[in-house]
Amino acid sequence: MFDRHRKTALVTGASSGMGKDIAKRLIQDGYQVYVAARRIDRMEDLARLGARPLRMDISRNEEIEAAVAAILAEVGGVDVLVNNAGFGLYGPVEDVGIDEARYQFEVNVFGPARLTQLLLPAMREKKAGTIVNITSMGGKIYTLLGAWYHATKHALEGWSDSLRLELAPFGIKVVVIEPGLIETGFGDVVAETLLKRSGTGAYAEVSQTVATATRAAYGHGRGSDPRVIADVVATAVGSARPRTRYAAGKYAKTMIAIRKWFGDRMFDRIILSQMR
Repeated sequence: MFDRHRKTALVTGASSGMGKDIAKRLIQDGYQVYVAARRIDRMEDLARLGARPLRMDISRNEEIEAAVAAILAEVGGVDVLVNNAGFGLYGPVEDVGIDEARYQFEVNVFGPARLTQLLLPAMREKKAGTIVNITSMGGKIYTLLGAWYHATKHALEGWSDSLRLELAPFGIKVVVIEPGLIETGFGDVVAETLLKRSGTGAYAEVSQTVATATRAAYGHGRGSDPRVIADVVATAVGSARPRTRYAAGKYAKTMIAIRKWFGDRMFDRIILSQMR
């Protein structure tokens, strides 16, 4: 049983990649950690380290409510919530079905929002807590064929900023973390679904180009280790006054700065030049 008097965290999307490393780091730092994902079996290593796995499909309200009910019953709430679960949907706007687009928003925006809603009352009662929302450098920039993905990440950024203001009077901190290119399975998943959807037809050529570039960018030692993001999360939750956002990992600070200081037309040219 977890102890109601110890610091407690919940990390979503903990079955792989950044979520798994974030959970490991928080355990190392002394937190008792709930870890949530669709596949319980992929969190067995975290369970051996002392984490408590919860089955949660972040797009299903009944599973979110069941997971929160279990946490509240055992420890009364969490001190740290890390909204990490998410995925990337790439494809031409014309080719992506609206139901697919809605699902992208369910996973990347509405699921984390619902989870946050359910855990907030206990945080307000304690007048303390930290909510960490993992967005992406894609919450500040854009890429070719990434309209729906970037829409969700931009939305999560704006949602987080407003949430930060409304929770400040209750002593609850809201932090945004914007990972850059991280060594995860993101590239292969994006490329595979993109080609399945748009590998033929009007957008075939650009889809092939984007898929090839995306596959080459991930999983070949060209990105940052997920532990980079775990370290940033640890820094944020351990600070009495964390920054409002942290950009971390390969290209994150550079790409965000280019977009900010050089403007859209220059950024367009830079993105398109990488697709040749």
